[in-house]
Amino acid sequence: MLETPYSHTIIDDNGVGTLTIVNARTLNILSSPVILDLTDALKRLAADPALRVLVLRGSGDKAFIGGADINEMAALDPAGAEQFISRLRGLCDAVRDMPMPTIARLAGYTLGGGLEVALACDLRIADRNARFGMPEVKVGIPSVIHAAMMPRLIGQARTSWMLLTGDLIDAATAEQWGLVYPLAGIGQLDATIAATADALAALGPAALSQQKALMRHWEDATLDDAIAATVPQFGRAFTTGEPQRFMAAFQHGKKSR
Repeated sequence: MLETPYSHTIIDDNGVGTLTIVNARTLNILSSPVILDLTDALKRLAADPALRVLVLRGSGDKAFIGGADINEMAALDPAGAEQFISRLRGLCDAVRDMPMPTIARLAGYTLGGGLEVALACDLRIADRNARFGMPEVKVGIPSVIHAAMMPRLIGQARTSWMLLTGDLIDAATAEQWGLVYPLAGIGQLDATIAATADALAALGPAALSQQKALMRHWEDATLDDAIAATVPQFGRAFTTGEPQRFMAAFQHGKKSR
């Protein structure tokens, strides 16, 4: 178990890891020490060969992350503000750069910088009572860094509404808009996440890593370039041994039916 003052990780026998934010108040608030601790933990986990899938969660069910630390931000000058937000960007980048699939466990509130961390995850699975928002304008600052991902996820009109009003949306709205998927049944959040994580862990890690890399490339590439980039990656997959192993298992299962 990897454990530090503000985070701890457990990796089970299937290769599913859980990174939990701890000692960050009841809403798992992102102060600079918490941000730096989580970033360091993620970078170490990225290099762990035992890890196949990572679940990122807060302590308890009051919040995934209730936002960045307003008490710390209130004392910042312009230079300090840029340093603070650069640290938060580094945390989101560390999540986004994980080579294996990442799942955000979204219970309670996910606000501001917490929503940016969730956006950096590959999958966002939410409790039906969860609530989401980007309320930065209500405390005199714009939503920045990974909030830039929102228009491509939920569209410009919905992004404008969330960022300019600062109002919260409920879980049903978040699912309808494509911000989260799926919503877990009542009392089924952990079971839904466990089933999803175990299914991912059973897949080939090289194929999943390739798929993540291709999806990142598609974000900025033209359609023709995006398609062209897939051809050598398809060939590369056959150097890993995973197609041979998984296709043989599929063929064997088909013959035995």
